[in-house]
Amino acid sequence: MKDFEKIVAKNKGTVTIQDLSGYKMLGKGADGSVFQLTPEKCVKVFVNEDTRKKELAALQLGQSSPIIPVLYESGANYIVMEFVKGYNLKHHLRKEKKLSEEIVGKILSMLDEMKAVGFTRLDIEVRHIFFDELWEIKVIDLKRAFITDRSVPAKLLTGLKKLGFLKEFLDHVSRLSPAKYEEWKNLVNEKDN
Repeated sequence: MKDFEKIVAKNKGTVTIQDLSGYKMLGKGADGSVFQLTPEKCVKVFVNEDTRKKELAALQLGQSSPIIPVLYESGANYIVMEFVKGYNLKHHLRKEKKLSEEIVGKILSMLDEMKAVGFTRLDIEVRHIFFDELWEIKVIDLKRAFITDRSVPAKLLTGLKKLGFLKEFLDHVSRLSPAKYEEWKNLVNEKDN
């Protein structure tokens, strides 16, 4: 972490991907790249300042929530946050080849928690739902938490459908939350037509 602090100081508050070449890259997308700094911390270096601001606002609002990674610091083009040790839901489903009712219950609780935090977009992609070492959920990539108003997890349902787990998911939802099931099954049926 001290090396990272030196990089930030040298660059007057910014970080480049080249500066982080000695760190393990965890992922790269259209919005930026994520590197592991320590066993507990990672840094996301953003391409666009506006995207960084949106994600920072979501992380700041969610700091009281157990589903949001801990925020450590931010700079002109980066955010240092908790490194979630574990697997994302997509990886878990491909490995286990099943979706337990316990996991679905945690996902439903996660969606309720997102609403309680104040997010207007209660939708999340399968690959952005992580399970830590204690099998507790952490949600990453929150830049759209406020820019859309979506109370139905359409991206989650679509992702589960692509992976072949939508029916299993909805079967569990029908038992755990009949009201959500009624709302969501119609959305899925509309998409199929």
